[in-house]
This record gives sequence, C-alpha cells and structure tokens, in this order.
Amino acid sequence: MPQGVLSFKYEEERNGTGMTALAGLPVYLDLAQFMGVSESIKRNLHVREGGQGWTDEQIVMALILLNLVGGDCVEDLRGLEGDEGFCRVLKRIELRGMKRKERRAVERRWRKERCRSVPSSSVVFRYLEVFHDSEQERFRQKGKAFIPISNEHLKGLARVNGELIGAIDRRASQEMATLDMDAILLETHKEDALFGYKGYKAYQPLNVWWAEQEVIVYTEFRDGNVPAGHEQLRVLREALEVLPEGVKRVRLRVDTAGYEHELLRYCEKGCRFGRIEFAIGSDVTPEFKKAVLEVEESDWEPIYKEVRGEMVKTEGEWAEVCYVPNAIGHSKNGPVYRYLAIREPLRQMELAGIEVQGDLPFPTMKINQQGYKIFGIVTNMDWEGQELIDWHHKRCGKSEEAHAVMREDLAGNKFPSGDFGENAAWWWIMIVALNLNSAMKRLVLGGSWVTKRMKAIRFGFINLAGRVVERSRQLIIRLTRGHPALEILIEARRRILELAAQPSG
Repeated sequence: MPQGVLSFKYEEERNGTGMTALAGLPVYLDLAQFMGVSESIKRNLHVREGGQGWTDEQIVMALILLNLVGGDCVEDLRGLEGDEGFCRVLKRIELRGMKRKERRAVERRWRKERCRSVPSSSVVFRYLEVFHDSEQERFRQKGKAFIPISNEHLKGLARVNGELIGAIDRRASQEMATLDMDAILLETHKEDALFGYKGYKAYQPLNVWWAEQEVIVYTEFRDGNVPAGHEQLRVLREALEVLPEGVKRVRLRVDTAGYEHELLRYCEKGCRFGRIEFAIGSDVTPEFKKAVLEVEESDWEPIYKEVRGEMVKTEGEWAEVCYVPNAIGHSKNGPVYRYLAIREPLRQMELAGIEVQGDLPFPTMKINQQGYKIFGIVTNMDWEGQELIDWHHKRCGKSEEAHAVMREDLAGNKFPSGDFGENAAWWWIMIVALNLNSAMKRLVLGGSWVTKRMKAIRFGFINLAGRVVERSRQLIIRLTRGHPALEILIEARRRILELAAQPSG
C-alpha cells in the first residue's frame, strides 16, 4: 500500500517479542488458583479422564478466560492463542507448583510436541458434546414444557460453581442471603430452539441471585417455551442446597412468576434456614380487584422514592387489602399472608373503541372513575408498606444488571450448538466466569471497581499492553513506564495473597 495514501502501515513481527495485549488477565488466573477453581474442575468433571490431550481444567478455564476477555463464540479462542505473551504466562501457571515428575506426566499427554497454549475450537466442540444427553430428547412432547435432566457432567459444572460460591463466602462471610429469582429470555436462531412468550425462538434460563454476595448461586438452563414460573420451588430448593453453612437466614424476592401457593407455603413452613421471609408479586385477579375496590380512599398511602438523597413523593400509592385467595381459603389452618396493592394513575388519553382493561400490557382498573395501573405484592413480613415496596423493587437492580452482563458483556447470548446440553454447559461456564469476576471486583479490587461493568474492567485492568520476559528463571510482565495500571495490578496480587493466607474453613 502506498505510504503516501496513509501515514503508516502494518507488518508482521518476524521474531517472537513476548508482547501481550492482556497483561491484566493473569491476575484472574491467580484468583482462580487461590479460590480453588482449577482443583474444583479437576475434582468434579471427569470428561477427560484419559491420559492424553487437554485436561478438563485447561478446556474449562480457557472458556472462562474467553468470557472475561470479551469472546462470545468458540472460534474466538484463536484470539487467546494468538497472544504470544499471555500464552507464555498461561503455560507457566499451568505448571506452577509441580514437581519434575508431574511436569513430565503433563508433557506426555501429547503424542507429539505440544504446539498450542489454548485448546482449538474443534477440541472444545467435541468436549461440549458430552454434556448433551440425547436420551432425554425422547421425552419431549410437542406443546408441553420440558426440562431435560442434567447428566453427571452438567451436574459437575453446577458443583464447580457451588464450590466457588463457598470459597467467596469463606473470605467475606454473610449470615443473610437475599435471593432474587428471575428468568432471562435469550433470543437465538438455532434450528431446534423453541419459541418463547414474546414470539421468537429463545432459551429462558432461571437464575437465583444472592444479593449480599452479588453472585449467581444457581441457574437452570431452559427452553424458551418453559414458563418462568414453572417448578420454581424445586429450583429454590436446589439453590438453598448451594448456600454455605454460615448462612443463617434467607429472604426471597420474586416477580409474579413466583406466585405459586406451594412456593409460599414452603417459605412460611421453613427449612434448615428457618422461616423464609418473602415479598413476591401477586396475580391481579378479578377477586383481587374486588378487594382493592373495598379499600377506603383515606387508606391509600403515597409512595416515595429517593432522588439525590431526598425522598420525593411519586404518583404511586399503596394500601393493604383484605384478600384471601380461593386456593388457600378452604382451610382454617392454612397460612395467612399480607397483600399489598399498588396503584399508579393512567395519564394517557383514552381512545374511542379501546377499553382501559384488557388492552394494555399491565393490569388496570377504574377506581372512582380514575384509571389506574394495579400491582400486587404478597408477603409474610411485617415491614411497613413503603419499606417493603422499596425492598421488593431492589430485585430489579443488581440481579437485572447481572442479566444484562450475561447477555451483553459475557458470552451468554450466543450459543455454540443446536443441542440443548451443549448450550447448557456453555451457560454454566459463563456463570462461573461471572462469579469469578464478581469476586475479583468485591474481594480484590474494591472501591470504585465494584460497580464497574466488564467494558470498564477490560479497558482499565484486563486489556493492558505488556511485554513478557524471562530473567533468572522468573517470568515478568512489564508495562510501559508510568502506566497507571501497574500499581493496581501489584496491589491486586498482594490482596490475592492475603486472601489465600486466610483460613479456608
């Protein structure tokens, strides 16, 4: 290309330079090592039990790293492999702490000399195939929701995530677990994917978010046609099994998808954590609307929201309603819950031929000739209404932000296969990457890093230019002189060493 047209040109470096564009990524490998992620993968996954080729730890960790650097498909592993400096660091970390005999055993896993640091896309595709159970597909029935039973390999990934949750909690223990259950709809063009409630093909995993620790405790990968409220009690029970022993109390927040009387009864009855306090969106049925109409106008209380440190009155109002659903009203010994109604005035102009009720995407009703949006909350807590509503609305904060991170920042919205089990494994590995990044932000980086999304993390911490050099049998990553991230990296590794020195039990 003529140099006169552009002021510079590109050429390939003829010799190995040891340069890396991912100088901050090895810190995640340090954290994963000290949090026991690699050992957990080795202990719970036995896909590559033979003595040849890539190990479970190498393949799964490569996919975790792929999520962290912004890759969203298996082929993006070529980007990691193409980073010469990072690959040198990765190989060194893999052999860390091994004796000579163990290193030779690793080298003998390859019949020929190992020429790659990261598994190829073909290796990963073959690896993911074992997570799919084709026998489960025989039980599908057209038009019915079906959740395939996870095979032992998928259960192994769930255990890896659970052990990471335990490692995080041991270093920043919490006695309270506020759980937010919510489903996320992920559009896909896979041929065998099923249509969701919004009219397009999708998968719809159901996730359980632990608010205090800011991690996904448990997830269940589902087809798009499985309703969000389907078998939520079972998913809650499985999530509770993951919670560490140090947790003493559990609270639950769910939208109307969780309005199942079996779920409410289970929370009220209690489990090993005792009675589970909850606030769940309730269905606005005709009977509920009748109860709302019986509320005196003077009993409606204004709803406030915080704006720049001040409480500002909104147009919304709340009131307690005397309401007993038919599903539990037949038993004198049945549980009794509080029901709150929330109303917001409709401000749009009513058009001729359009009824207020039934033509809008939310429940509505008229009270004293005024149209209102109507929402309901059921709870077994004795909190004042404003406090309870604020607490329930926080469900839409960090947990929904985590959904955005899964969909936009990590590889949770692009699936590698048309087979359900392979995509479920891909989803679980993304969840582990999400939780590892949460541990990095909260336990290691701290400060303003805690609220940063992956875009900012990659720009300021992961995607750093550096040179990898060897000197006196040491591997050193050098940044340019005066780079502001150098102190951050050094402090992060110091903090990881402190975490490693803490008692793990």
